[in-house]
Amino acid sequence: MPPRFFYTAANLLRILGRLAPGHRTDCQRVLSRARWSDLQLGCALARFILKHLVSQGPVLLVGDDTVDSHPGKHVFGKSRHRDPVRSSHAYTAWKYGHRWVVLAILVRFSWASRSWALPVLIDLYHSQEDNHRRGRPHHTPAELMCRLLRFLLARFPDRRFVFVGDSSYGSHEVARFVYRHRQRLVLISKLHPEPNLFEPPPLYRGNGRPRVKGDRRPKPREGVATARRRRKLTVGWCGGGTRRVEVVIGAGHWYKAGDGLVPIRWVFVHDREGTHRDEYFYTTEPRMKTSDVITRYAGRWNLECTFQESRAHLHSETTQGWSRRTVLRATPCLLGLYSVVALLYDAMPATARVGAVIWPGKSIVAFSDALCAVRLRLWSETVFREAVIGSGLEKLPEPIRDLHYAALAPAA
Repeated sequence: MPPRFFYTAANLLRILGRLAPGHRTDCQRVLSRARWSDLQLGCALARFILKHLVSQGPVLLVGDDTVDSHPGKHVFGKSRHRDPVRSSHAYTAWKYGHRWVVLAILVRFSWASRSWALPVLIDLYHSQEDNHRRGRPHHTPAELMCRLLRFLLARFPDRRFVFVGDSSYGSHEVARFVYRHRQRLVLISKLHPEPNLFEPPPLYRGNGRPRVKGDRRPKPREGVATARRRRKLTVGWCGGGTRRVEVVIGAGHWYKAGDGLVPIRWVFVHDREGTHRDEYFYTTEPRMKTSDVITRYAGRWNLECTFQESRAHLHSETTQGWSRRTVLRATPCLLGLYSVVALLYDAMPATARVGAVIWPGKSIVAFSDALCAVRLRLWSETVFREAVIGSGLEKLPEPIRDLHYAALAPAA
């Protein structure tokens, strides 16, 4: 949470007096000095989600990175990063701040029309210049994502995961890592139209050096150009809707010199409605349905909604801390708070899910609605019920009391 939140909370604790024991500076220093592990906290959050919301079947994971602006001369880990939101193929916009690698669990709630991406594990990417200046080995965002996936596999040895990432996390390096853990991990990502695909190497007959790859297979672009027919499908799309597409599928072993072969199954997707460009996807699971590959990759965009809503309603870019511990804890806590709000809203009875912003044509529950409802319930059922016993709040007419609660629980 932003440090200014903790100062506000400290003032509230001072007002509550004996109802909140402890010194008010304990709340101010919870990020910079308190001893706790954000990694352990994220693991506990993931355990709760897997136990109560995804108790059976494979767990769908989505991963991406986001850049937060954080000016200041002495801010820990600050570097210049490419802003993916304002940049294009012809123009590159730069932002000074932090680049966070985020791993989230995709959950489908009964009250939502689309899946929600709930962040659980977050790591800070350090630029190559910063690592060189501090004398540390450099790790790319793909390597950090593999580290988060490895940690999740170690903590939940009885679960199977499907990881979805964009082209930044669909490299041969990540595919090779996933293939090493193919018993419990599957990768779905975008693919370049011209990767080097081969047959598996033939059996070694004892003459000369053993071959590392077999005969060359057609590249995806070549396979699409020579395809005699295209299958027509209706698949799930971004936002919970559907879309009519044409697909061409193929398979092969992706080869990179010095790194060996990785068996993949690629899918070419053409939008029949003509609003989206042609794309190439691939998966390391050869038996996965083509429609599942497209639908699960489309679900990755829910993580972009998480980033946007965290900035708009949780103010993730307004953090003021600059020390190492504060930087490494503030943004992960904010993204984790997004997951906590969604879980609290889901645990509330249907009659308590009030406070939504309604306008003509709106038919979905947004994060602002969930945040407003959770705040309203916390104020009415917890804070005022415990802190103002005997005061005049209970004597107010119900409409005035509801108006008072509503003024304390806006989402923005």
